[in-house]
Amino acid sequence: MINENLFEVKKILGEKLQENVRMANYTTIRVGGPALGFLPANTLDELTQAANVLWQNQVPFKVIGSGSNFLVSDKGYNGIILLNRAHNIRIQSNESPFTVDAESGAIFGTLARQSAIRGLSGMEWANSIPGTVGGAIYGNAGAHGSDISCNLIMATILHPINGKENWPLEKLQYQYRSSVLKREKLDAIILSGLFGVEQSSRQEAQARILSYSEKRKKTQPEGASFGSTFRNPVGDHAGRLIEAVGLKGHQFGHAMISQVHANFIINSGGARAADIYSLICLAKNEVKNRFGVELVLEIELLGDFEDEK
Repeated sequence: MINENLFEVKKILGEKLQENVRMANYTTIRVGGPALGFLPANTLDELTQAANVLWQNQVPFKVIGSGSNFLVSDKGYNGIILLNRAHNIRIQSNESPFTVDAESGAIFGTLARQSAIRGLSGMEWANSIPGTVGGAIYGNAGAHGSDISCNLIMATILHPINGKENWPLEKLQYQYRSSVLKREKLDAIILSGLFGVEQSSRQEAQARILSYSEKRKKTQPEGASFGSTFRNPVGDHAGRLIEAVGLKGHQFGHAMISQVHANFIINSGGARAADIYSLICLAKNEVKNRFGVELVLEIELLGDFEDEK
């Protein structure tokens, strides 16, 4: 049924819709088998059109930006990957209220740097976030004691029935590393976000970015990874728990739990999704058995992992 509907989608979207594209090239962990279809969207109009066509034809799809929060199965994904490249950023820096309006495919750290250049403060913490604005809004991304809920004023959402809607901060029902969109897997796409910032000076804002960047270099590993793999449990840190059960440096194939920070899994080159998934399961089981704590993934699994461990 999917293949029949995919044929209809291809008639509408044409050659932009590619088939059997390996996701290893589009995720920060550099693993993942082929998607049934792959569709880049360079503007919000293209993103909106593609999503509406896929919804109307009942073809499953997933929107990705930088691919930093996904582990795609070695078997791939039986649906369409919609690559969001809509990245325009508009900054109001001349008068109050000072705001940053960013399309969902923009790299989140770019907001911090462009705001700082204009002497605006409040989003310096975002410089270390590897993903896009859409992913950050979806997952309530955070760092250095702050998160999306501290800055977001409004998100523009595309819904298959209601069309385009402006959601105020409260409607996203943010919790730690979570929104109502993520928790309930709602059928909707984030198009853009409007963020509040404060007037400062270029020197002060850029100094804070530099300070956060230096801290990140000291505490987080280099190499292909998701960033954090698990959410931090209440009152504790996932990395501390994984280190405490002796898993720092543990490897399956070419995937390793980082020696620098145990909540990072590193692909040293040639790792499979199965290797990474095995490390995830091992960490969850060992922490649960030792401490009675159920680690919750910060990333999402895409595809079939039933036999991948």
